[in-house]
Amino acid sequence: MTPLLVRTSEDVELYDRLARAEARESFWAYRRYIFPSMKIGWWQYLVSNALQQFYNDYRAGLRPKLAITSPPQHGKSRMVTEFISWIAGQDPNLKSIFASYSDSLGVRTNMELQRIITGDRYKNVFEKTKIGESNTVTMSTRWLRNSSFIEFVDHKGSFRNTTCPIGQVTGRELDFGFIDDPLKGRAEASSASMRDKVWNWLTDDYMTRFAENGALLVVMTRWHVDDPLGRLMVQHPTMRNIRYPAIAEEDEEYRRKGEALFPELKSRDFLLERKAERTQASWESLYQGNPIVTGGGIFPVDKFIIQQGFERGKIKKTIRYIDKAATDGGGAYTACVKMHSMQDGTFVVEDVQRGQWSSMERERRIKQMTEIDGYDTVTWVEQEPGSGGKESAESTIRMLAGFEVYADRVTGKKEVRAEPYAAQVQGGNVILLAQPWAREFMEEHEYFPNGKYKDQVDAAAGAFNKLTLGSTYPDDLNWVG
Repeated sequence: MTPLLVRTSEDVELYDRLARAEARESFWAYRRYIFPSMKIGWWQYLVSNALQQFYNDYRAGLRPKLAITSPPQHGKSRMVTEFISWIAGQDPNLKSIFASYSDSLGVRTNMELQRIITGDRYKNVFEKTKIGESNTVTMSTRWLRNSSFIEFVDHKGSFRNTTCPIGQVTGRELDFGFIDDPLKGRAEASSASMRDKVWNWLTDDYMTRFAENGALLVVMTRWHVDDPLGRLMVQHPTMRNIRYPAIAEEDEEYRRKGEALFPELKSRDFLLERKAERTQASWESLYQGNPIVTGGGIFPVDKFIIQQGFERGKIKKTIRYIDKAATDGGGAYTACVKMHSMQDGTFVVEDVQRGQWSSMERERRIKQMTEIDGYDTVTWVEQEPGSGGKESAESTIRMLAGFEVYADRVTGKKEVRAEPYAAQVQGGNVILLAQPWAREFMEEHEYFPNGKYKDQVDAAAGAFNKLTLGSTYPDDLNWVG
């Protein structure tokens, strides 16, 4: 029988001393010691190591600049607060300034920092780092401690929280600068004047406070490509930018494509619910760290006319245009748009089918929708340049033998091909049926050509061009061979 392992008080004390020593050396170990009940995942480990390296680079005199983008409610702001407390323990002579668009966020960071530093576990790790007992400065208590400024007892270091772009930082030197969401949201990020205002504050007020070897850490939502982080990365090409998408866009070291970033906290199902609630631009910015410039101006989506139905007896001609993509579960989409030209000069988009299908599944669906469309619909298949595109288009045409199907050899930019169609949208001449696909269809048009996907716009423009311009190829199809 295996004897029971009995842990003595001396063993417990030894273990605790070792844990405290490790916490002083390692930020990751520090987090686990100070917050023993926190949820742990590989993402937390990686970011902790990145922050540790950030501090080491500062000590090496490298003037490091680090940006971290991650989804909401994944603990990035809390992690920054914990990091500030750790570097204060490392060296209470360090001065840091925390800046955010929100005064309440700065105060919350300040209060949480005070709670950490006054906690027993912190005192066990960093005995020399202390803050004043009250927010009043007297002859006997000279160390300021309030909701906007903290001084470390018997040392030169301090922590200040401020608000950009109006906070006062002049006259204050800093060793570490922390910027947590300098823009409030998409409305501010979409305003060039507001972006300029924040940028001017950062460059003229905030960045001029840095000491010789000062370090900068930015954590923020990427609402716009021209946001402060975008400009910082242009100004400082060596700035390290670590992006953590909520759902992996490709296979990574610690997760596969489609998996959640921190499933111990936010499951994949939870994230997909959030995705369904948002526009493409909102999801990409908030959760994936991909800023999208909205409102390209080509398609004013408010000009689309949404109807429950239409008079089929007034159809002049019908085109189903297919923009193919051979992917399975990711990458580009296959988009199939069915459009009618009407006797009154309007155009009706009756059906849109779209998916990230494998080649076999894609061809099955194309055949099924062609059979449902019937012989009154002319089908065009976009033929991509190269032999592979030609073979793919010819294969689909052979599969649809008996129907009127042609290949469309496209040239030039998508934006140029979309111009005639865009003019009709701008004129209020394009009607969409009130179907589930309409929302994503309109979103893609709104962000075109700056959005991540263009397949639906390309297919709709292709259908429109065939309805209005007709074929530019000989009817005998000798060119196909």
